[in-house]
Formats: sequence, C-alpha cells, structure tokens
Amino acid sequence: MRLVRWTPDDLVRRLDDVVAVYGEAMGYRTDLLEARRGYMATHVRRPGFRAVASLTSEGHLAGFGYGYLGAAGQWWHDQVLRALDPAARQRWLTHCFEVVELHVRPAAQGHGLGAGQLRALLTLAEGTTTLLSTPEADEQTSRAWRLYRRFGFTDVLRDFHFPGDERAFGVLGRDLPLDHPAA
Repeated sequence: MRLVRWTPDDLVRRLDDVVAVYGEAMGYRTDLLEARRGYMATHVRRPGFRAVASLTSEGHLAGFGYGYLGAAGQWWHDQVLRALDPAARQRWLTHCFEVVELHVRPAAQGHGLGAGQLRALLTLAEGTTTLLSTPEADEQTSRAWRLYRRFGFTDVLRDFHFPGDERAFGVLGRDLPLDHPAA
C-alpha cells in the first residue's frame, strides 16, 4: 500500500473510484452517490484544495481524503457558521481547512490507512484551524471517532443536523499545524 498526494486532476481522473470508495464507506444509496459526484468534481477548484490517496500495489484505490479552505458562500461552511456563536465563529472559521472527505474501503479498514491519510492531509493543509463533521456514534466503538480523538480533535458542535440529512453529526476541530503527539 502506498500513500500519495493527489492533484485536483488526479482526483477528477479517478472520480469513479472515489465515489465507489465513498459509497462503500458511508453505505449510501446509488442516487445519493451521483449527487456527491458533482459536488466532488467542483470541490477540486476551491482555494487550498489538498488531496491524498491510498493505493494498492496494483493501483486500486483503497482510500482517499481531501479538503480545502472554508469560505463564506460554501454550503457546509455556512451551515456551521450559522450554528456557532460569534466567538466560536472567530475561533474556528477565520482561516479554516475543512476536511471534506476521509474514507477507507471497509475491507481495508483497521490497518492505519485512515490515520496515514489524515496525517498527510493535515500536514499539507493551509489554515490555522481544521474542522470536519462525522455522523454521531459511540466514541468507544466508532473507528472514525477514535481516530479523530487520537489526532486531538475536540467538540465544536454535537448532535448537529445538516439540512436534508436525518442523522445527527458532530463537528470537530483542532488547531493547525499538526503537532499532537499521538498524531
């Protein structure tokens, strides 16, 4: 397995694979995946875009992650902004790298790929803070939650509902640069 940095063109070129990994990891229906395909293709043009991928020795995509600098007018950024008080907005959103996607195929999970991808992505990231959202889950049993806590992510919002999704999410954040000892 090798971890590589991806350019925007690399992600677009492998968009079918990216959407397949995303669908497997999140368990989403096919119709939702088609909508995500369009969003992902436009995300590569956002300021501060960074991406990484985990590839098998045969070149198959086992996992990926990407993010960019958040800004007013971006859907996720604006949803979170509205939920925060002014002090939290200043703290978290002033120069924030948003981890938009971080996924590993279920069959490849549990071998450190997610940690490697997150470490690489945050090392490449611009910004003074980073935020991400993840579905609420038992922090003791959820691999994603355990990973984010290991990297020093703390609660920014809990039980948050994005429009159009019935699930509750946690919005987690940490300062950059990446310097947490466990990370």
